[in-house]
Amino acid sequence: MDAKQMQRTLGKIIQARRSKLGYSQESFADAIGVHRTYIGSVERGERNVTLKNLLLIAEGLDMPLSTLIAAAEASVMTSAS
Repeated sequence: MDAKQMQRTLGKIIQARRSKLGYSQESFADAIGVHRTYIGSVERGERNVTLKNLLLIAEGLDMPLSTLIAAAEASVMTSAS
């Protein structure tokens, strides 16, 4: 599994879930205690996110971290087929 592809896919999933919940990047970042530009770079797949921040993001998205990671893995696996 390509790490860069996983970063991009994870970012897209985070962005889609955040939007579905009605958060702007800024309001989501404020809600979880990170900077808006950080969330933007995560969503674009530019950042290798730490476990600590992934936990904050998953909690802010109201989903278990395992579900967030599984969704990204499934998407990467599907696109690789």
